Amino acid sequence: MSKEIKLNAPIKIDGVEVKVLTMRKPKVRDMLAVDNIPGQAKREVALMANLCEVTTADIEDLDMDDYEQLQETYQSFLSSTSRT
Repeated sequence: MSKEIKLNAPIKIDGVEVKVLTMRKPKVRDMLAVDNIPGQAKREVALMANLCEVTTADIEDLDMDDYEQLQETYQSFLSSTSRT
């Protein structure tokens, strides 16, 4: 399962303008992969990059309102089981 996030401010990835990021549903291994990264913010950025299959630098280039959309999408995956 994945969800698309339409960016309010597109970013460039490898010289190509990107208007939409796709986030896949997280797995426990994704959380474990970033567990040893110091700092909650850096850990979260690395997790978002992994789930969207982009680099941490790409996530760092997002405007905060677009980053907030990523956070909300991530949270929606975590709470999706409680909605059924």
